[in-house]
Formats: sequence, C-alpha cells, structure tokens
Amino acid sequence: MTRRILSETTSASDALLDALRSAGRVVVFTGAGISTESGIPDFRSTGGMWSRMEPILYDAFLTSEDARLTDWQRRFDMAERFAAAEPNAAHRVIARLAQEGKVTTVVTQNIDGLHARAGVPRDKLIEIHGAGDHARCLDCGKRHEIAEAKHAIETTGAAPRCADCGGLVKAAIISFGEPMPQDDLEAAMRAAVEADLFLALGTSLVVYPAAALPQLAREAGARLVIASRAPTEQDQDADFVVRTPLAATFAALEQVKI
Repeated sequence: MTRRILSETTSASDALLDALRSAGRVVVFTGAGISTESGIPDFRSTGGMWSRMEPILYDAFLTSEDARLTDWQRRFDMAERFAAAEPNAAHRVIARLAQEGKVTTVVTQNIDGLHARAGVPRDKLIEIHGAGDHARCLDCGKRHEIAEAKHAIETTGAAPRCADCGGLVKAAIISFGEPMPQDDLEAAMRAAVEADLFLALGTSLVVYPAAALPQLAREAGARLVIASRAPTEQDQDADFVVRTPLAATFAALEQVKI
C-alpha cells in the first residue's frame, strides 16, 4: 500500500528534501510531466500530437520518401518548440544535484533536451528515447544538425542523406518501431539497481521497457518516490506519491543545501 499521497506543495517539497538528504545515490527518471510546465506538450495525452495524427513508423521512414518528408516537417516544428522552451525549477535542481554528485544518473524519456540545457553533465544523462536537437546518419552514425537537414530539404526537395556515406539522415529520436539503443537501456538498468533513492518524475510509467526501471530499483532495495499528476500502476509500490506541480515543488529546493 502507498504510505502517503502528497497533494500540497509545501508538504511535497519537504518530503522530497528529506528523501534527498537521506540518500547517497539518487537516480532520477523523468517523463513528459516535467516539461509541460516549460510549455512543451505531452504528445501522448488527449489533444497531444499522437492523438491528432498517426506517428511515422520507423519502417515507413526507411522505405517511403513521403513518410520521411512528413517526419522531417514534424521534427522541424518540434525543434522550434523545444528551442523556445526554458528549463524549469525541477530541471535546474536536478542538474545542480547531478553536478554535486548527489544524483548519479538522470534517465529521461523526453526528447526536448531540457535536462542537458539545465546543466546535467553528459556522462550522467541517458536520453533513452533520443534527442530532438540533432540528427544522425542511420548507416555511419555521423551527427548532423537539424538546420542542415532543413536547408537540404528546402534546397533539393528531398530528405537529407549523409555526405560521407549516402545513408539516410534521421532526427536522433527513437521512432515508433525503432529498436531502443541497448547500451543506453543497460546503463539505465545498472543505475537503477545501484540507487538507494529512485525518483520517477512526470512519467505515466506505461512505456516499457523504460517503465520497468522503478520496479528494478525497488526490488534492489531503493526507496521509490513517484511524482505524477495522474495515478500510475506503480503508485502502490512507492514510499510516497507526489501529486503537485513539479516546477513549483522543486522551486522550494533551489536555494536549499541538500
């Protein structure tokens, strides 16, 4: 049974502070709910992108030029939205704790790049679904910039290809039907089982295999805190559940030594 459900911001902030101060190795796992307060919509919720249009499947991207061009236009729109957003207090506090060593790993399902922009060190950040701020060649892996891809399409009318090897260039995001990078998943699993506190923030915990990370941490002995505005199927396993807005909850911790 869940011990506590906290729906008042001050109580939630105090509980998080106590949990963080008593922990030695903290792993943070984030979903769309941490970024909605920065103005980035939850693409899966009612009214979100995937409720209004069909996603471009990975196989379609590989085989159809029309699908590739449609996918790229969506990525350009997303990149503009991401660039206009700013990390909020939750991103900033997590970044500070990662810099200070309290947080050992940040695993995010988000593709908005806000954790990196907030200052989470790259060696502590696992963007398990990729990142929307750049692209990569599917054959040789070379990094390409989104602006380069946009210029290529505007100039040629065709989806971009790698100048080095001729391979398809795709936004560095894990598409529907695309295998998740095994190295990233294994690194996230290792971090989860080594944690003594696991914070699941702004995630519905329905997208597997990533949603199994809190369960792994709990089974290995970590305390589990879930912060989600809506109930999740794992709430009953948490030490406590936070229902308050994440930015406001973490704002109280910005000037506090942890």
